[in-house]
Amino acid sequence: MKNKKVLVTGGAGFIGSNLVKRLIEDGNSVTVLDNFISGYRSNLEPFSSIHIIEGDIRDISSVEEAMHGVEVVFHLAASVGNKRSIDHPLIDAEINVLGTLQMLEAARKEGVQKIVTSSSAGIFGEVLTMPIKEDHPFEPDSPYGCTKLCQEKLCLVYAKLYAIETVCLRYFNVYGPNQRFDTYGNVIPIFVFRMLRNESLQIYGDGEQTRDFVHVDDVVQANIKAADTVGVSGAFNIASGKSITINNLVKIITKGNNTARTEFCPERPGDVRHSLADLSLAHQKIDYTPTVELERGIYEYIKWAKGIMVEIK
Repeated sequence: MKNKKVLVTGGAGFIGSNLVKRLIEDGNSVTVLDNFISGYRSNLEPFSSIHIIEGDIRDISSVEEAMHGVEVVFHLAASVGNKRSIDHPLIDAEINVLGTLQMLEAARKEGVQKIVTSSSAGIFGEVLTMPIKEDHPFEPDSPYGCTKLCQEKLCLVYAKLYAIETVCLRYFNVYGPNQRFDTYGNVIPIFVFRMLRNESLQIYGDGEQTRDFVHVDDVVQANIKAADTVGVSGAFNIASGKSITINNLVKIITKGNNTARTEFCPERPGDVRHSLADLSLAHQKIDYTPTVELERGIYEYIKWAKGIMVEIK
């Protein structure tokens, strides 16, 4: 996608800032809407050409200002994570449901052509069949999964009612540069930063649960291809199409680190046992194919994380 006027909500965040980088490199005019509660201003500092609006997705005036003249919207602003939603369910719903509705209404009024929204594999809940296809039953195990499912349905309804295409990308476990340590977040940054701080790596349950990890570069690729594909609305899995146990993930992360320690903790409510995506529909409809192997991606992420640790010190 080139030479478009685009809006990235949540553009200062982990995935959003990586997407902004690619959009700028491709010659697009980029506006970012972010309240900087979970996003980092430093993520956007390299991009002097972007227009930043500091505002909340729940504030209609901020959303309407950010939407002015926009052709494509990448909607990444969200309250993320199962545990966060269990701790703060009302905030989760306000941001993920009402915030999405604010965005959709503003986009409709502005005549936006395409919306690509970030959904989650959390909508599925405990897995009944694997690999997980898009039509797998929806039985979310947390308020987060419920709000993301509602977000999807709202976007797809707008595609039916109005002259606007909406694509919902169901991310599995995303990792990569600009992803900070957060107890509500992905296990990879939690493990990596704890290892770098000489803290034990806490494994919940027996560690034999599996996850499908996808590098942020592949998620960015999926967003761009979804925006570029004309005549397509729908929901698609975005993952690597490969699964790994948490125990084996720890082995990759701690490779060469003889001082790393693990600690087994009780299982957490809202965590699914296994996860593995079927990517055939995403490949067929938006030409998505993952490219980053897990070991290489983790090696590069650890290198980035070490740099951040130096900056913090």
